[in-house]
Amino acid sequence: MPTDSGVPATQKPSIWRAFSQPAAWTMCLLGFSSGLPFLLVSATLALWLKDNGIVLADITMIASAGMAYALKFLWAPLLDHARLPLFCRLGQRRGWLLFAQLGVTAGLLAMAALTPHRLDVFVATTLVVAFMGATQDIAIDAYRIEIAPPNAQGALVATYSLGYMLGLMMAGALALIMADHVTWSTVYATMAAAMVVPLLTTLLMREPDVVRHLRAPWRQRLREAAVDPFTDFFRRYGWVIAGLTLAFILLFKLPEQAIIGGVMNPFYRDMAFSKTEIGTVAKFYGVWVSMAGIFMGGAAVARWGVWRTLGVAIVIEGASNLLYLSLLHHHGNLIFLTMAISGQNFAQGLLGPPTVAFLSLLVNRQHTATQYALLSSLVNLPGKVLGFFAGGIITAFGYGSYFVLTVLAIVPAMLLFAALWHIFRNDEPLPPNPA
Repeated sequence: MPTDSGVPATQKPSIWRAFSQPAAWTMCLLGFSSGLPFLLVSATLALWLKDNGIVLADITMIASAGMAYALKFLWAPLLDHARLPLFCRLGQRRGWLLFAQLGVTAGLLAMAALTPHRLDVFVATTLVVAFMGATQDIAIDAYRIEIAPPNAQGALVATYSLGYMLGLMMAGALALIMADHVTWSTVYATMAAAMVVPLLTTLLMREPDVVRHLRAPWRQRLREAAVDPFTDFFRRYGWVIAGLTLAFILLFKLPEQAIIGGVMNPFYRDMAFSKTEIGTVAKFYGVWVSMAGIFMGGAAVARWGVWRTLGVAIVIEGASNLLYLSLLHHHGNLIFLTMAISGQNFAQGLLGPPTVAFLSLLVNRQHTATQYALLSSLVNLPGKVLGFFAGGIITAFGYGSYFVLTVLAIVPAMLLFAALWHIFRNDEPLPPNPA
């Protein structure tokens, strides 16, 4: 990655100072805010729908509301170039973030009040929560990039990941365990109440010191917001390299994303596991295994570079989906569930840091927020599309065939990886297209 040559390297950065800075723990709380709604509109929601007797094909479609996270690039330019009335007093980043967090909170309360018995309105509300959750992710990513210099970003990403995992744990493990003892409406109302802490964080944290000029003619602003970030990628890399890179981005995380949505909790229930067992093993224990994978992935990137780590992590993560095949022959066996969760969650965490580092190589700093939103959306989109049709595929061919299908994507992904490695092998951003 490039470094700022204008800053003298007088001493090694202090790890303690990087992790103890206020911005690091602000990012931890914002990470919690990001992680909380994600499962509440996907995996946890799927179990609520199953408890209400909704068929699997419909569950996976409804729980694909999380696809909004893969489409967030469509409205990401608004967060760079539009001001919200009333909220703009907080600044560009904090204003949009507070707006999105209030939307998530109100949406979760509405889901708790409506319940799946009023399915049409309930689904529409779920989509609103997913949209607001994706919007706050855009705002948080932009805030993180702007709040600190590049040499402090590592600590911010790490503490953000910790908060994100805590949010997933609350929306996954705690929510499922609670659902065995109280109503689902109470669970979702509790999740909405937990958003109070991130809301207070947004009100108290400082706005990044970035000067924004939004007084240009509207045609110019439209071009800069909606056209330039997309054409810039092809202009810098050329059509061939850009096309190969985008194809690789669309494929390499498909095995992971195809099992994140609404398919897994119904699978666990069909394998005779209780909600408490699912919450304890898959959503509590599994989160800490993922954190171990994240730190291992970060260390591997530092030691061996982005591309070596990325290639190994893609193969391990894709192959880990095959561990779930063992549950087809060991219904209700917690040992095999723990083994499958351990392998898959560790592999998923391992893939995270090299993915972020790789996408960071591709971003032009002139369009950071929009391009990062676009690339991070594209990397998740195909898996979420496959997850949308997961219920129909499983109904026709069974769980085993679905898991095998998710793994097959690593074959073309690794062929593209081999072609691109020679271009990006120095772990540096490509220079502008010489042509």
